[in-house]
Amino acid sequence: MPKKITVSRFDAANCLDSEEMIAEYLAAALEDSNPNAFLAALGDVAKARGMAKIAKDAGLSRESLYKAIAPGAKPRYETVRKLMDAMGITTKSVHRITPA
Repeated sequence: MPKKITVSRFDAANCLDSEEMIAEYLAAALEDSNPNAFLAALGDVAKARGMAKIAKDAGLSRESLYKAIAPGAKPRYETVRKLMDAMGITTKSVHRITPA
């Protein structure tokens, strides 16, 4: 009798176990031209750190947090900034050098 293989859905939040991993994950998401990639990454970080805690620290309800990071959401900049502040995340701009 063949053995059954169990497959589970990948959840990035389970891999975000260090500040370095979170920073690299968010940096990669910011490189994507699709804004939903960054919102999804913020959601994964919030899940890894605890949705209720992040919502509270950001001054949002859990429901508002879920709405802000839902696929296709268009949250206000202020909301994204509150989430980033609650997570202790900052961004910086650097000049991109393109080959001649």
